[in-house]
Amino acid sequence: MKKNVINENYLDKIPVRNEKINFTSDENGIVTLEIENKGIFNKLAQKLLKKPKISYVHLDETGSFIWPLIDGEKSILALGEDVKERFKDKANPLYERLAKYFQILESYKFINFK
Repeated sequence: MKKNVINENYLDKIPVRNEKINFTSDENGIVTLEIENKGIFNKLAQKLLKKPKISYVHLDETGSFIWPLIDGEKSILALGEDVKERFKDKANPLYERLAKYFQILESYKFINFK
């Protein structure tokens, strides 16, 4: 018996930033995410292995452009239009790269989707 499958276009998804993640931007517009290392394993690693309480994730130029635009209202498709306008042909293959970028952000729980 087949399950009912909803055919959802990934590009129609609306990303929402994780509110627990702070970020800064330098003079060149490069965004750095500040990830707090919580949980028992992280606490032990901080004490025993001198691991940092905060990890810093530096985004590349394209990621730094996209991150502040994630507002919980724009779809990946709409964000892609902004990227295309800003980076022109340098952004290609645009939607394949955007899909992978958002899959990575979601896998690290930096974002979720509405």
